[in-house]
Amino acid sequence: MGELRGTHVPVLLERCLELLAPALGRPGRTVHVDATLGLAGHAEAVLEAHPDTVLIGLDRDTEALAHARVRLARFADRIHLEHAVYDELPDVLDRLGYPAIDGVLFDLGVSSLQLDAPDRGFAYAQDAPLDMRMDQTRGVTAEEVVNTYSHPDLARVLRVYGEEKFAGRIASAIIRERERAPITSSARLAELVRESIPAPARRTGGHPAKRTFQALRIEVNRELAALETALPAALDKLTVGGRMVVLSYHSLEDRLTKQALADRVRSKGPVDLPVELPGSGPTFRLLSRGAELPGEAEVAANPRAASVRLRAAERLDPEEARQGRTDRERYRRRVKAMHQPGTGSPGSATGPGSAPGDGNGTDEEGEGT
Repeated sequence: MGELRGTHVPVLLERCLELLAPALGRPGRTVHVDATLGLAGHAEAVLEAHPDTVLIGLDRDTEALAHARVRLARFADRIHLEHAVYDELPDVLDRLGYPAIDGVLFDLGVSSLQLDAPDRGFAYAQDAPLDMRMDQTRGVTAEEVVNTYSHPDLARVLRVYGEEKFAGRIASAIIRERERAPITSSARLAELVRESIPAPARRTGGHPAKRTFQALRIEVNRELAALETALPAALDKLTVGGRMVVLSYHSLEDRLTKQALADRVRSKGPVDLPVELPGSGPTFRLLSRGAELPGEAEVAANPRAASVRLRAAERLDPEEARQGRTDRERYRRRVKAMHQPGTGSPGSATGPGSAPGDGNGTDEEGEGT
């Protein structure tokens, strides 16, 4: 392995550590999964902060794994680094003998290593072969996609995965170009995209090829399909009190994360029942309202953090969740009854010398008030 390629600054590191600490800092051995190990910046910080935590690090990029193994060598007795995609997490855990985990982090998107290594073909600002595979040992390349996909399929990839308004025009330009000669260069592809987008649109939104390169990368690596499987699987493996943190870098990743969490934090039982039916209550709680954004200082120190969106959740104890629903429903019924005509308690009805809110009412304070 040669010198490290890429400048790695872990995104939202302190916030991730803060969110994971209650789960990983519990007494005894705890197990943490870094589902997107990369160059192991987050993983190293977790291992330093929690001496009793075992780390399971997954990455499909063999070069990243090699660098991570060197970086984490001093923790060799409590790490397992696995060449795997995050949707393979259940199989990895079964093989290693870990039925449950206490923490899991997904730092999605392309890594610093992949962006900064010119021969990987991820960066539209550098000329390189059109590869874009995170795992260079298998799978189709971006070159194969742009030179073999039909116009409808190319347009679909660019429109769905890149949210590209000019997907049809770009696909047409690719088809015309490859009829003359195969497209093998990232620089040539970026130029084709730029030429396909009207001049007014090129003046805003960053580099014109940004969305096209994102779309091709997602298609080549099946990122969204893998994420859609991986998020529920990871949630299922968390212990009570276990926590998941997800860092997303575009709306498609964040939308899948939001949907996966929303399915676990809402009750599935009838809203008017006074008690939560077994198995119908929320199994997780959100650790923040909506997606957390980076602060100005974070973006100034690490510009690649500018687009990050953080979401996090904690697994609930089913009995505590059920009791919480019971308490909320009891309070809701009391409030509703207090606002029904003629249902106030003695001394609370309006009349001579007894105006609403004059302090003459005798309602007792009860549970939930």
